[in-house]
Amino acid sequence: MHANHIRRAALPVLLASLLPLAAIAHEGDIAGEVSSDLAEARQEVHRELAAARAELETGNLEVGNGLNFGKSGKHRDRGDKPLPKAEITVAGDFLIEGKALEIDEHQRRELLAYRRQVIDIARAGIDIGERSAQLALDTVDRGIFSLMLGAMTGSLERNLEKTVKQSIEPGVMQLCQGLPSLLDSQQRLAASVPQFRPYATLQADDVDDCEDEIHREFAQN
Repeated sequence: MHANHIRRAALPVLLASLLPLAAIAHEGDIAGEVSSDLAEARQEVHRELAAARAELETGNLEVGNGLNFGKSGKHRDRGDKPLPKAEITVAGDFLIEGKALEIDEHQRRELLAYRRQVIDIARAGIDIGERSAQLALDTVDRGIFSLMLGAMTGSLERNLEKTVKQSIEPGVMQLCQGLPSLLDSQQRLAASVPQFRPYATLQADDVDDCEDEIHREFAQN
């Protein structure tokens, strides 16, 4: 499963969860109808993100196309030739196009350490996404009778996005704080397993710029 753009994982969940609700506000008896839809949405968010967490722990971790932060992401968007598919398995095997490379126990430990750190960051991103979606749904539930006005004026989406951004920004900042140790793990793995080096896309300037980019993005309300 990709870890791509972990820091931004929460925002699409917010908009995807809320936009359909605006249309409901124009129908009759919205209180009961929307409350029912909100309850179903909460359950669906919980189920889908629980499945995503389980997939992270039990599936192969694809590397190379993920973790493209800032400048490293721009470098990968210039039309460079795609790398062969590479994965790290639960057992610590390194697969390229499905074929396991021959590795020793030290290399396996490095692969497992890197896999663990990527998964921890990805899980934190999923947690933030779930909190943002549930917060958005709770906000709509509390303001059910202002839903029609917000939908008609366009203020509903803006106000909810602002509220959720303010609530999740500290958690997203913690993701940035985890990048230095991830970079160290990536570099150790690249030194230990030469075949991994082309997939080591996280760069030092991405780590340095992470918090500044988050501040800029969250300032845009």
